[in-house]
Amino acid sequence: MTRPATSFEGPAPRAPFADAFVAALRAALPGVAGPVGLHDPHFSGNEWAYVKDCLDTGWVSYNGSYVSRFESMLVDLTGAGSCAAVSSGTVAIEMALRVIGVAAGDEVLSPSLTFVATNNAIAHLGAMPHFIDSESKSLGVDVAKLAGYLDDIAEMTDAGARNRLTGRRLAALLPMHCFGHPVDMDPLLELADRWKIPVVEDAAEAIGSTYKGRPCGSLAPIACLSFNGNKIITTGGGGAILTRDPELGKRLRHLTSTAKTPHAFEFIHDEIGWNYRLPNINAALGCAMLEQLPARLAAKRALQLRYEAAFAGMNHVSILREPSYAKSNYWLAAAILEDGDVAERDALLKAVQEAGFMCRAAWRLNHTLPMYQDCPRMPLETAEAIQPRLVNLPSAPQLLRTEPA
Repeated sequence: MTRPATSFEGPAPRAPFADAFVAALRAALPGVAGPVGLHDPHFSGNEWAYVKDCLDTGWVSYNGSYVSRFESMLVDLTGAGSCAAVSSGTVAIEMALRVIGVAAGDEVLSPSLTFVATNNAIAHLGAMPHFIDSESKSLGVDVAKLAGYLDDIAEMTDAGARNRLTGRRLAALLPMHCFGHPVDMDPLLELADRWKIPVVEDAAEAIGSTYKGRPCGSLAPIACLSFNGNKIITTGGGGAILTRDPELGKRLRHLTSTAKTPHAFEFIHDEIGWNYRLPNINAALGCAMLEQLPARLAAKRALQLRYEAAFAGMNHVSILREPSYAKSNYWLAAAILEDGDVAERDALLKAVQEAGFMCRAAWRLNHTLPMYQDCPRMPLETAEAIQPRLVNLPSAPQLLRTEPA
């Protein structure tokens, strides 16, 4: 899955800085032959055996033992009451928002500094993202700033919190654990409770991360995971919805399986449903990878420490570390440039990729994308300051060769 270097146009990087950056990468990854991908998948356990079992038995689609096993493993890992495995993280967010009542015409408070899928899921419901700022410690929601903002623009009504400026309901709050670094959830949940705004935890990047000792994916009444090909645990494509409420979990599994009621031979569907269930063959891959999660997390933490040591003596750059209240899975390591602009960052990325390292910029802020430019937003100074200076580093756990061959 390693991709060739991309062609760039723009100014040449400051040569000494680019050279030092490449030297730090090489120091952190001694003996690793290039080109080095950002987060290539790596299969070293029972993946072949479990997938072959699906092929041998014919259980490759939505029914089969691996789907329920995968869901049970995720419940055990997170402590959630129930789990519904679905076809993508985007679908997981969409269905989580749907079952808590988000509807067309609502607004959902959501970060601009996130992968676009977070906000696409809102738009798929006919609702509208209302962009909120991030803070520099976790890159997640700035709770204190959001509290002041809601005091300015929101009001309570019989239908819940409402945006006074637009008249639309504030139907949900969607915090995202950026690169695996947990948002400071306790004050966020207190703020949401004060305004009676339901919280959906976007833990797409945070499997294995913990907040004050509690697993991400269990910090809000409903949460979502992603198992895309570049995640620590992958099912090729896939996601999951976690909830503390077993009855809600049962309903989610029903809705995401075309709302078909159990019957030996009849096709009875009791409401409009969605064909979002994760196939058994994909779940088999996920089961095998979940068995290896502790080793993968240990490898990624070791890689993070390598980066911290390699970049420690370098001026004008720092490696993002987990917040003091959390233990991150370090899904994607991140370097923060102290100064510079997008052109200089892109020139650095060009030099680094030409040296054989697949580094990348952070996502473009969602409020700058054409389909979301007219959405409501609070002042986004921190997100706007961080995005041009953030560079993700190669982060696959197998880079340190700590996993079994």
